[in-house]
Amino acid sequence: MKKILVDKTSISEIDYLRKNIKTDNIKTTNVNILLNRVRQDRKKTIRKRFIVVTLLLTVIFSCAIFIVS
Repeated sequence: MKKILVDKTSISEIDYLRKNIKTDNIKTTNVNILLNRVRQDRKKTIRKRFIVVTLLLTVIFSCAIFIVS
């Protein structure tokens, strides 16, 4: 009887460990995906700001040239 109980507990421990390994892998993947999204969002905002600044500068310079001429 004791051997059977020990075998059952060892099987349950192995199952518990397997489940933990699976959830750990999922968590790290999700963190990596989130970090990549943050990096992509930063790149997008920098590009948008650059475009807006260049458009504003071209408008200002074109107005200045029109007024001076």
